[in-house]
Parts: sequence; structure tokens; C-alpha cells
Amino acid sequence: MSFVQELKWRGMIHDIMPGTEEQFKKELTSAYIGFDPTADSLHIGSLVQIMILVHLQKSGHKPYALVGGATGMVGDPSGKSKERNLLNKRTLDHNLDCVKNQLENFLDFNCGQNSAVVINNYDWFNNLGFLEFIRDIGKHISINYMLAKDSVKSRLETGMSFTEFTYQLVQGYDFYWLWKNKNCKVQLGGSDQWGNIVTGTEIIRRKGNGEAFAITTPLLKKADGGKFGKTEEGNVWLDRKKTSPYKFYQFWLNSSDEDVKSYIKIFTLKSEKDIDKLINEHEKEPHLRTLQKALADEITIRVHSQEDLDMVKKASKILFGKSTSDDLIALDEENLLSIFDGVPQFFISELDLKNNAIELLSTITKVFNSKGEARRMIQANSVSINKEKIGEDFLIDKNHLLKNKYLLVQKGKKNYYLIIVK
Repeated sequence: MSFVQELKWRGMIHDIMPGTEEQFKKELTSAYIGFDPTADSLHIGSLVQIMILVHLQKSGHKPYALVGGATGMVGDPSGKSKERNLLNKRTLDHNLDCVKNQLENFLDFNCGQNSAVVINNYDWFNNLGFLEFIRDIGKHISINYMLAKDSVKSRLETGMSFTEFTYQLVQGYDFYWLWKNKNCKVQLGGSDQWGNIVTGTEIIRRKGNGEAFAITTPLLKKADGGKFGKTEEGNVWLDRKKTSPYKFYQFWLNSSDEDVKSYIKIFTLKSEKDIDKLINEHEKEPHLRTLQKALADEITIRVHSQEDLDMVKKASKILFGKSTSDDLIALDEENLLSIFDGVPQFFISELDLKNNAIELLSTITKVFNSKGEARRMIQANSVSINKEKIGEDFLIDKNHLLKNKYLLVQKGKKNYYLIIVK
């Protein structure tokens, strides 16, 4: 299956310039996507573009990942309602290194003629003077052409700086530079980038008398109208320090039945036949969440690791299923805190551990409103500490502490509390 055919059945094409499919069939073709370096991690909104490059490489073509060290200093107005803060070079360089490390989880940088390449547009903009740019590039694109772009028209009433207005020329020059110096003939991107991409093909045509092509992908939206990749806490990041593997896994696992049918085509490398089989299985028994589990497993391994997937499954079992104290002890601190993020927390001192369980859970902490309530629930065998049922005379010592500082209290089936020893 060709690259374009692969994207079509996966639902990953929004616009495609005439001649693009023929270009990929004709020869090994270099293509690129630009990544925004405004943070030190990509989030899952970037995964659509990353997967496009993965399919490009698997089809035998050469992927370039352009990280915008120069354009990050300007700011892309596409899809933005206001101008964003500009970053200094030191911050951008740090962000670029982080982004490159994340891309290495997906792309092969050592596979011969179609090895992936990360390239920074600051390398060619650094020594390009303003007068040289407006003379050699600006003269090829008219003001009327630039004003007609949706990214500009949508901001005319609220205002747009000259800096943002010229962004499409800067991105267009990226395409021209890569076309001229790297024989890069196709630019890929989200559908909101179509105007900027087409500007690049125009510069190539007018300044270089050449031909270039483009493909854009649909912007993902959830079936309920919510923004893809957003949770109550904000973006779902690829960096484990910003979004833990557990929360990352749970995001995919909680996909709606309607959304997951498109997600599994976009974010996994499963074949059309395998996906159709999974969809059929899922529709017969949707409560088993077959699609969600297959999606969450594959993307968690790809972004994090098999070990992380094993850990988050243990974590899910602790919170939602049957588990033992051994499962809890096996958790690392990162996943422990991630699982129980949001549950009530109480802080105590080491001296407080000398009290019996009833005193600790009612007077020192407020897991129970009274000693009487604590006693009744303990007698009913409804209270656990670290997944072990306790009696009235249960005494806690340092040996019970998880990671030398935590106690997990469970009241009934669903109520958890985290006690933290200072």
C-alpha cells in the first residue's frame, strides 16, 4: 500500500495538492513537518503529525522533522485568537533538544537512505538579514495574497502585529530552503497550516521555478465537542514529568466508543484487517472496551515503555479491581501519587504512628468523623490499610509505610485516603 493510500484509509487526509500522490509513487520522496518548540515537550495533539512521519518512513520515504528554532521566536498566528509570548534562544534550544528526544521514540534515525532527520530552521535564518529576506522572498508574495489567508482574516478586527503577519513568509521560506537544499518536495501538516504551506509552494514556484506538494490532516475533535488532548488538568503531554504514564494510559482508555474507532486508525500501526477485527469484537461486547485497551496499550508502549504499561495496569488493578498489598508495594512513587492524585490527603508526623488505628483514622486524621464510626466500619471488615484488612487493635509502625512515607487507607469499596508522614 502506498503512503497516500495508507493515510486515506486511516482518515488522515484533509487536503491534498494535485500531483502529490503521483510524486510519492514516482520516487523516494523527502517530506517534512514542522513542530512548535514553545514547550519542552510535545503533547498528544502532535501525535497525528508524528504518526504521519512514521507512515512516511514505513512507506520507504524520507522524513524531516523541522523544529522551529527561528519560527518559535516569531509565533504562528494560525488558529490563535491572540499573539503569544515570544521565547528567548536559550529556552528554545532546551525545548528543541527535548522534542528531538521524543521524536526518537517513533522515527528511525539510522536506517540508510530514508533515515529520519531533525532539522532546525534557526540554522538558515540565523545569518539571513532583514533586507535580504524582504528583497529575495517578500517580493514574490503580494500583500493581497497574504491578506486572503484565513489565519490573517480572522485576526484583522482584533489586531495582528507585523511579526505575526509575516509568519507565513517565514514558514514559506522554510519550505523553499528545504526544497532547494534537501530536495524536500512535500510539506505535511495540520489543516490549519494549509495557507502557510501553500505559500511555500508559491515561493518555490515563483522564485525557484520548481514544483512542490502538500498534504494536511484533519484537526481532531472529540465526539462530544471537546478539544482532543485536553483534560481538566490541561494538555496530555508526552513527557512523563508533565503527564504520568498512568494518566497517559487512562486518557486513551477513557476514549468514547465513537472516538476510539478513529483514534485506533490514527495512533496505532495496526493493519486495516486487524482494526476491522477489533471493531467487530468491540461492537459485540462494548463493555469489555476492547478497542480502548488495544489503543491504550500500543500508544503507552510507544511513548513510554513496556515496563511502564505493566506498571500502569497494576495501578489500574489497584484502583478498580482486585489487588494485593504486594501489588501496591511494587508501585513506584510516581505511579502511586498519580493514581491517588485527587483523593483526600492527610499529613502526620512519625510520632502519630504510635497511636492505634482508630485514633489515627478519626482524631489525628479525619478519615472518619468519629471514633465510633471508625470502630463500626473496622468491625464490619470494611477498612484496609495498604490493601490489608485491619482490626481495632491494629498498630501502625514505620514498616507499614509505602516508600517510607505513605499509608493508603481504603474505607468501603471506593473511598481512598492517602496519609503522608512528614
